[in-house]
Amino acid sequence: MASSALGKLKILDLTRVLAGPFCTMILGDLGADVIKIESPHVKDDTRHWGPPYASTESAYYLCANRNKRAITLDLKSEKGKEIFKSLVAQSDIVVQNFKAGTMESLGLSYEVLHDINPQLILASISGFGHTGPYSKEPGYDYIIQAMSGLMSITGDQGSGPTKVGVAIADVLTGLYTAVGILAAINERNHSGQGQSIDISLFDSQISALVNVASNYLISGDIPSLLGNQHPNIVPYQVFPTKDQDMVVAVGNDNQFKRFAEVLGMAELGVNDKFITNPNRLKHRQELTTIITEKMKQRSAAEWQLLLKEAGVPNGPINNMQQVFEHPQVRDRNMVVKMNHPTANQIQLVGSPLKLSRTKVEMRRHPPLYGEHTEMVLRELGYTEDQIINMKKNKEI
Repeated sequence: MASSALGKLKILDLTRVLAGPFCTMILGDLGADVIKIESPHVKDDTRHWGPPYASTESAYYLCANRNKRAITLDLKSEKGKEIFKSLVAQSDIVVQNFKAGTMESLGLSYEVLHDINPQLILASISGFGHTGPYSKEPGYDYIIQAMSGLMSITGDQGSGPTKVGVAIADVLTGLYTAVGILAAINERNHSGQGQSIDISLFDSQISALVNVASNYLISGDIPSLLGNQHPNIVPYQVFPTKDQDMVVAVGNDNQFKRFAEVLGMAELGVNDKFITNPNRLKHRQELTTIITEKMKQRSAAEWQLLLKEAGVPNGPINNMQQVFEHPQVRDRNMVVKMNHPTANQIQLVGSPLKLSRTKVEMRRHPPLYGEHTEMVLRELGYTEDQIINMKKNKEI
């Protein structure tokens, strides 16, 4: 098999919680040597975010930290700074998600790191970015979901504004950061120069408002809570059936005509009020009421079969058990098993990146706290006596 896609890259990971670790895990999955650096005094918070735990490790921590080595290093100590700078000299990328100004206060600004390694790429993740009036404010996914407008369009009139079920701003920021890093690596291949990257949760989540943001910017109309309905397309929402809720996603007028035929109500497909999507939007409530009553007459499985045959997109609302028992999930290797030193064997979500030659590999279990400290220090040339002394001084 070909070598890994990013096998020649070394990444120093100063991040914790989700956005940063998710980013570096993606790069680690693609073959980069990721060294996760935690303080010898304070662990990554997510190591304690449980239950559930797999032995000593929380399920939350395990979700975003495979394919990494872990060391402890006190960046406030002179010895810690010395070791970090030695690692910087040998690395390609540093990813950090401290509050804005923290790296500068540690004497580890981009300028300092650039002087050590002009090819280094520093990716900084924060709540609001390193410029602007909110740059010093802490950023938490929940707060970002609120302030970015996402919660104002999530939920319905009964529930009121609600958050997405996962920390979606963190996930999107991790993805954007990975894209930015790969872009900087590509540019460095031509220029030979590194650069700094400033990624914020706030910017990332606003970018991900996509068509809803565009609707507002073009029309000036503030969108309301639509629950499971689509702001631009009807019918495109959840419908109850005899036994289970399901989604029907009618994307165009021809699909609507076929949907009406499946419902046994072909007349809807030629009704002037419903024949085009703009008209269906105008008469959304009337049409939704008609469809809802009809959908209740059959089971979800019956509707799925009929709609599939008619070429109308649809799908059941699966719970987690149904998701991970789904044959497509298994076939696509979206559940992977890894051996773990304290939890024996663990199951993790697989990578969605399917490369034909440089395939994603599960090389390393999510590391124990400081598991590879001595290994990495030996690679830098430190002796056993020096390592023992640094441990005594709590520098590592």
